[in-house]
Amino acid sequence: MAFNTHQQFFTLLEETKQPLIVLPEHASADEFAAGFACASLLAKLGTSTEIVTSGGAVPKSLSFLSPKVQVRGDLPNIRKMTLHVNAKDAKIEELSYGVVGDELQIHLVPKTGAWHEKDVRISTDQYRYDLILSIGSPDLESLGATYHRYADFFFETPIVNIDHQSRNEHFGQLNLVDVNAVACGEVCHDLFSQIEESLIDEEIATYLLTGMIAKTRSFRAGAVSPKTLKVAGSLIARGARRDEIVEKLYKTRTVETLRLWGRALARLKSDADRGMVWTMLTRQDFAAAGAQESDLESIVEELLMTTPQARIAAVFYERTDKGIATILHAQKPHDALALGARFKASGTREEAHLELGTEDIVDAEKRVVTHVREQLQK
Repeated sequence: MAFNTHQQFFTLLEETKQPLIVLPEHASADEFAAGFACASLLAKLGTSTEIVTSGGAVPKSLSFLSPKVQVRGDLPNIRKMTLHVNAKDAKIEELSYGVVGDELQIHLVPKTGAWHEKDVRISTDQYRYDLILSIGSPDLESLGATYHRYADFFFETPIVNIDHQSRNEHFGQLNLVDVNAVACGEVCHDLFSQIEESLIDEEIATYLLTGMIAKTRSFRAGAVSPKTLKVAGSLIARGARRDEIVEKLYKTRTVETLRLWGRALARLKSDADRGMVWTMLTRQDFAAAGAQESDLESIVEELLMTTPQARIAAVFYERTDKGIATILHAQKPHDALALGARFKASGTREEAHLELGTEDIVDAEKRVVTHVREQLQK
């Protein structure tokens, strides 16, 4: 009898020796929390793993979770290459190497005799990881630099694709995509509970509920369904620390973050007819607040909480490298990636990141807002 998708998922987890969890570029709190839950599940099965995302850093808002898994911004030592030299007739006297430009040059000096091209061959070992768990990525491009640097790895390694977005391209060998779920945490709950409900302990339940609360703004988003609330109740029954999650996500802010909020709200602009709000932050704002770019993660959230009628919110900010960037958030039926496509948007339909070069921030604001208005008009 053929296995269903949940049985296939569990079988892959049991068979893997070195899995890798991959998150999209600019991964959200939901995607990180679901990644932590998958890592904890694998640990229960006796398998260690790592998380990689080209964004690199875990959101500050999740610092209270303290997951027992390493999060990387790149994939070092993913595959070993070996240079084989036939030394039967020409023994090695000296070996040295150097880097000229972008080229590695290896120098071999024989004691006697000489080598020819037929005496040399190159081999590569198997990849360090034998299974990829992709969480929250609608396509491989959304993984950003992680995918572009190691495209061969993604084509040669089995992928389990876990997501809830309707635009997911089903790029995995096993696609666990539930478009009726509102968060990756909800998808993972259904996966884990259908395998064995007892696998969801207090730690995993807390991870999954954290992602769901972050994704739905504490269940205030319009996409929340009765099933979502039922899943949340099940996680709380399993020991999820709801009060701590809400306290850390929404009630605990650093003084630096509050200062940055104040500066963002002071410049708040809106277009009530189109349901838009936006603001801007300069490098001077960050310096005066004593804040970093990582403190931006809660700014859009605050904009939406302050103006609940808004369906689109944007934060324009000056990066430390003097470039201008934008965080663009959109709620259904709008699509942040589509609205920001002209500006090479990356991320998800709900939250996209736009890179606007080194132009003046006021000009960048005008250009993006005008374009979004035009798209909404269409």
